[in-house]
Amino acid sequence: MNAKAKLTAKIGAGAVALAIPLVVHFEGYVPWVHRDPIGRLAACYGHDDQTMTLGKRFTAAECQSMLDEDLLKHTEAIDCVKRPITDGQKAAFLSFAFNVGNGAFCGSTLVRKANAGDMAGACAELSRWTLAGGKELPGLVRRRAAERAVCEGKTP
Repeated sequence: MNAKAKLTAKIGAGAVALAIPLVVHFEGYVPWVHRDPIGRLAACYGHDDQTMTLGKRFTAAECQSMLDEDLLKHTEAIDCVKRPITDGQKAAFLSFAFNVGNGAFCGSTLVRKANAGDMAGACAELSRWTLAGGKELPGLVRRRAAERAVCEGKTP
């Protein structure tokens, strides 16, 4: 079973259909290794690997494969939420974990609120995560607004 099939089996086709466009839109597509806004090495759809060589290029198929693997890896963060969640919440939380990392997601107030049954509060927490490298980034403000809308069951 490939990574995309495993992703769909893990979180469901509805959540995948919401999550992929969200991540792709906000990560953008750069098929070579470059520095992201906070100076980390990234490629394709935000694939983060600090051992990559700056400038190395990837094919569209390689980028798609990295995206599928990265999304699958970040579904582990959703396991930190012990309450039932909607497809929109899964998609928003996956996009958020993809961006901040599984550890930050699992240790967040968002997860504490979700596990306490406060889903509205959990979705609202997304709006607080707009800093990178100590600076508020307009792209993160837009991303969190979209993630929050999806989490709340609205169209971003």
